[in-house]
Amino acid sequence: MPKRHNEHISIKDALKEFVETNKLDKGLDKVNVADAWANLMGNGVNNYTTAITLERDTLYVQLSSSVLREELSYGKQKIITMINEELGKDIVKKLILR
Repeated sequence: MPKRHNEHISIKDALKEFVETNKLDKGLDKVNVADAWANLMGNGVNNYTTAITLERDTLYVQLSSSVLREELSYGKQKIITMINEELGKDIVKKLILR
């Protein structure tokens, strides 16, 4: 049974404690990485993005355009850095474009 707090806590702290207690960090990271990709890449790249998955520390992005895949492959490290900065923590260490 969860412990009861007699003092008042903020919603932010309560949700953070809930996520940590139930070990939901990895699932939220998957959602947050997909959102970060959409925000950083913009509509041009998102139109050709068919799937985004995060497994361990590797981000797999499936693209429907081979030309775009080749262009993005030149800036993989920059994309990884931008995504990690957007998320505020080091989640993605490797990027694989399919």
